[in-house]
Amino acid sequence: METQPKKERSVRLRLLTPLSRKQWAASAAAVFVALLVVAAIAVLFARWLMGLEAVDEFVTRYPGEYALPENAPVGIPAWLGWQHFFNMFFLFLIIRTGIQINRERRPQGYWRSKRGGKKISLTLWTHLILDLLWIINGALFYVLLFATGQWMRIIPTSWDVFPNAVSAGLQYLSLDWPTHNSWVNYNSLQELAYFITVFIAAPLAIVTGYRLSAYWPKDNSSLNSAFPIALARNLHFPVMVYFVVFTVIHVFLVFATGALRNLNHMYAAEDSTNWTGFVLFALSMAVVAVALIVVRPSLVAPLARKFGDVTAR
Repeated sequence: METQPKKERSVRLRLLTPLSRKQWAASAAAVFVALLVVAAIAVLFARWLMGLEAVDEFVTRYPGEYALPENAPVGIPAWLGWQHFFNMFFLFLIIRTGIQINRERRPQGYWRSKRGGKKISLTLWTHLILDLLWIINGALFYVLLFATGQWMRIIPTSWDVFPNAVSAGLQYLSLDWPTHNSWVNYNSLQELAYFITVFIAAPLAIVTGYRLSAYWPKDNSSLNSAFPIALARNLHFPVMVYFVVFTVIHVFLVFATGALRNLNHMYAAEDSTNWTGFVLFALSMAVVAVALIVVRPSLVAPLARKFGDVTAR
């Protein structure tokens, strides 16, 4: 029988060994430095492009936004602020419990429906309940979005969205950021990002999550072959990463492009620069922080017992 050389086996073993904290720190530092170098090169390249006459004419023609339809609503209503908070609240907890599911080896408890069926960990049960609440919130968001005309702010209504998005991207990269008033209209790059998040990433997260759940009809061979579980796994995690990256960039730009006004838009439903939005934002983050601490198997178990049987094994 042919055996692998000891040297090759030892190399593979080292690659499969979990990284230590020092190795994680060193890897993170290396990635951070590499990202800084790439970012610096991108900024210099964008500045060089912006200095070209043809690019300058392009940015003048496409300043980064286009006019919305005449019947488009102006301003951000209060219901959208509440939707934004609940979406953030559930999303933080969904991502946290999703990471816990992947890392969990010995669950602290299990849940099973009173009607019987397979046991699942309390962490997975919590994740599914949060998913359901997030979906309900999202469905209400869709209804209000189209009922109030707010859809015109995040769904492109002109092909000019694409050249304007390129223009806005160049302005961001060159650090000469677009200064459009988001109370009236998002710039085209924002619009495309919100469109992708709301109408592509969110449904994809729901569909792949449902495929991975115990509620998928596993005995249906046609559905299983049409949507293999391996494909769902390969898509579900990258979608989560997308939401994390989107959130980081979103929060950074909120604070870097007029924090008080932007926070008032999102939290106070007013176009002003007072501290109301910031205070509401701080309170909302405190609520999220408390939820991240409180939502754990030992504290979720009493609620889970109302819907099924909770056991230690």
